[in-house]
Formats: sequence, C-alpha cells, structure tokens
Amino acid sequence: MIQSVSRALHILELLAHSGGSARLKEISHGAGLNVPTAHNLLKTLIALGYVIRRTEDARYHLGDRVLNLARVAGNDDQLRERLRPVLEAVQRETAETAFVAVPSGDRIYFLDVVESSALLRVSGQKGERVTMVGSAIGQLFLAYNPALRARTKGAETLDRELGEIARQGYALDHEQVFTGVAAVAVPWMEDGEMRAGFGVTGPGLRMQPERLPQIARQMQDIVLRNRLDLKM
Repeated sequence: MIQSVSRALHILELLAHSGGSARLKEISHGAGLNVPTAHNLLKTLIALGYVIRRTEDARYHLGDRVLNLARVAGNDDQLRERLRPVLEAVQRETAETAFVAVPSGDRIYFLDVVESSALLRVSGQKGERVTMVGSAIGQLFLAYNPALRARTKGAETLDRELGEIARQGYALDHEQVFTGVAAVAVPWMEDGEMRAGFGVTGPGLRMQPERLPQIARQMQDIVLRNRLDLKM
C-alpha cells in the first residue's frame, strides 16, 4: 500500500464525514498526521481539484473533482428536480430550447432539457456528455473554475476570453460550434461557486449576435429571481 495515497484518501473521507469541510488542525488530528504533512497533502489535493479553499474561510472543502467523479456514475435526480422550475422559467420566458448542465469529470453533462415549441428550433439531448472546450456552456464552466481550466487541454489559449466571461457573468456562441446555431449560458451559483449552468439555444437567424447579450441579461434575472425563491 502506498502511504501517501492512503493518507490523501483518508483526508477526503474525513472531509466527507465532516459535512464536506474542516480546518487544518481538525484534519491533521483526525488523520493522525502532523500539521505540515497534512498541509502538504492538502496542497496536492487542491492542485488536483479534489479540495478547495474559499475566500475568507479557513476551512478546506471537498472540491469539484470529487463531486464530478461521483456524478459520472452517480444520481443527479435531486439536483435535476430542484432546478427544474428554474429551467422551465428560462424556457418559458426566452421561448427557446433551454437546458441545465453540470461538469462530469472533465466533460459537460446535460442534466435536463426543455425544448422550444417553435416550429424552427434546436433540440437538446438530455443525458448527453460533450467536451468542455468550444461551447458557450463549456466556456462558462472553464471561466468560473480555475482548477478545471488548468487540467483541460486547450483551455490555456482562452485565458483572455474566459476572463471576460467571468467578468460579465455569461458566455455567448453565435454559430461558432455549429453553423446556424446560437447559444447563451449563465451560471447557477451556490456558496460562491458555480454548481450548474443554464443555457438557451436556438437558430442563429432568430438569435442574432446583437440580441445575445439581451438574452443573457434576461436569463441572469430569471436565475437570480428563482434562486431567491428557492432559498425562501
């Protein structure tokens, strides 16, 4: 048995049993490690995306990569059910096909889709997994998740674009991935982190470039309004 691997996995289990987060001293004590050893292991886990630190928070938290790996073979029914009303509101108010997506390992997983009733529309594929680089929703995940960006091939060439997406809070795609298809994506934030992304996709002729920022702001308003309702 490789000792460093065993210790690292023990730390992840400790974090899970502590509700997903713990302080350094709690981790070192629970794992039976001195503080420097625990700290070094945590730094490695952070670099790999299995543990994260949050601004102005002394605790260590389970990172996106643990959650994403669990999602590959896991059950997202609870998240899908919770976000379904938001998804329906996005589709209803934009009148285009709407979807909600989450990271799945280093790919995108389409958790749920509500299609437009328009005769000319873009269909969505619930349960589909696609690559991270290229699409509006993929760019959004990369912009909001530095650890994911660091381990995604091709993302290093997009730093300026991803920085702008993170600043404005949405990502746009007008026929960049598929001819005749446009898309807009906005984040779903929880505890200061992007947990999922909502997207709208439709014909490029109807979703013209000058209209996309307007749709993005509309989606941001819908998501904010519904996030506040869910907390009540």
